[in-house]
Amino acid sequence: MANHPKFIVVIGASAGGLNALDELIQTLPAGLDAAYCIVLHLSRKGIGDFVVHRLSKVTSMQCSMAANGATIEAGHIYVAPPNQHLLVKDGKILLGSGPQENRFRPSIDVLFRSAAVAYTSHAIGVILSGMLDDGTSGMWAIKRSGGTCIVQDPNQAEYPDMPLSVINNMDVDHVSVLCEIGALLTVVTSLDRASEAPAPQDVLLESQIAEKTAVGIDDIEQIGDKSVFACPDCGGNLWATKGDIINRYRCHIGHAYTERDLVVKQAETASTTLWVALRMMEERKHLLRKLEVDYAQKGYTSLSLDHHERKDEMQRHIDTLKVILSDLQNHDTAVPY
Repeated sequence: MANHPKFIVVIGASAGGLNALDELIQTLPAGLDAAYCIVLHLSRKGIGDFVVHRLSKVTSMQCSMAANGATIEAGHIYVAPPNQHLLVKDGKILLGSGPQENRFRPSIDVLFRSAAVAYTSHAIGVILSGMLDDGTSGMWAIKRSGGTCIVQDPNQAEYPDMPLSVINNMDVDHVSVLCEIGALLTVVTSLDRASEAPAPQDVLLESQIAEKTAVGIDDIEQIGDKSVFACPDCGGNLWATKGDIINRYRCHIGHAYTERDLVVKQAETASTTLWVALRMMEERKHLLRKLEVDYAQKGYTSLSLDHHERKDEMQRHIDTLKVILSDLQNHDTAVPY
């Protein structure tokens, strides 16, 4: 297609990212031979339409929700819809409903890896404000495939974790304030590119995994070594991926986590499990109390006393569990994941 872009610019943002996107999109020159794909970690239903409407007000370029199978066109901005992975392949948009990566769907890393595979040296990654280290693995894939890495200046970011993670783990091409990224893209797209080489095999395999709704153990064994950890989402084994710039884990269902995200997910899973345990213990205490009263009314003093003691013991366990849950919640609130 004549309007098929030479470059793809993939943009990832999370906490604080909506304001950053507003400022960035205003600087993007409309005449570049490039298309733009955005993953913003806002998963509420309907938020995608809100983002498209908001960005459309600050740019003359066409801005729309990404649609599966749509042809990628130059001068067009595509926003990932909630709860669907956004990938690029063979000049088209591909939406996927596979497992979450780093607790998110859409995933920044999934988009960036697909861009690395499809556009190699003509892929440009941009990481904006956000917490934890989402986007680092995907940016590393772009870097290894000959593409260009641009990071928002952490000093300007509302949440600097994501930009800092990229900067601390690899040599980025550019660290820039938002208002200068548009001009920077003009320079980057005007440079002669090195002869294209295929993306590394592990990047290709991980991108193929993201296209599938489910994967198999054979797929994961090609890119990772079995670890001692279990997947907090499905309970299966986790494999430590090889060749990445940060420590990362995948299960054979397709869930994937960086180490920092795995810690967060484990805490969430532990908290959920303990709340279920608390509910069951409260129900058990209530049943023991009922039996205590029933036996007392029938004159079975010994049985009534036995259930009374078991009820009191259960109450002590409940009190202990409440303290643990309170400590977990306070810790999660205090630590800026």
